[in-house]
Parts: sequence; structure tokens; C-alpha cells
Amino acid sequence: MPMRRSPEVHPKPADALVALAVLLLAAALTLTVWGGNKSGGLIATISVNGQVAKTVDLSRLSGPEVQEFTANGFTLHVRLSSDGAEVIDSTCPNQVCVHTGHISRAGQSIVCLPARISVTLSGGTANGVDAVLG
Repeated sequence: MPMRRSPEVHPKPADALVALAVLLLAAALTLTVWGGNKSGGLIATISVNGQVAKTVDLSRLSGPEVQEFTANGFTLHVRLSSDGAEVIDSTCPNQVCVHTGHISRAGQSIVCLPARISVTLSGGTANGVDAVLG
């Protein structure tokens, strides 16, 4: 039995509309991801024993300020500024929270396990490359 040839496929005007729609969607997504809302500032959330103790909109700070948090027998001094946060001093034994350094991007956090205190940044826009594929 001889094999049948597949029919020839010719583009139709509707195909051009679908291609245009895909290009417009890709452009809109690109603008959303890379040119997102620049007005949103970073929000620092400080949690003590799993409960939110303080939330600070860092873009509204006029200058750096130091906050003190005490829990489970340990005291942390957290410096908050318009460009991020850092633990500058802690009475915990291992000092991992101090050695974490300055955080400045949404999604970053500082955790002091002995004190059960965490500082987490959210909001803002991504300003850097997290991964490159290809």
C-alpha cells in the first residue's frame, strides 16, 4: 500500500493575527517583568518568635535608624535604611545574624536562630539577575 502524502499547508490571514497576538503578549510580559512598578519600596518585616513585631516601609525613612529587639534572652540591634537592613550587634553566641551583612533585595532575610528573630525584605522590584539559562 503506497504512503499518502500530507497536504501542503499554506498560511492564512488568521495565522498572522495569532502571531501578532503572541508577540504583543510577549512584549507585555517583558514590560511587566523588567519595567515593573518602580514606585513600590522595600518593606522590612521583623518577626520575633514567629510573630510580626514590626513592619517598616524603608522608602519612607529619612535616614538610617537602629531598632532594638529582645527575645529569648538575646538582644539584636537592627539598622534600617532606605536601601536595606542589617544586624549590627547581637548578644547571641554564634553571630551568624551579624555576619549575614547588609540585605537590600526583596526575598532576602536575616535570621538569628538563638533569639528566634528574623528580618525579611519584601516589595520593591527585582534589581538584578537571579539566574541565567541557556
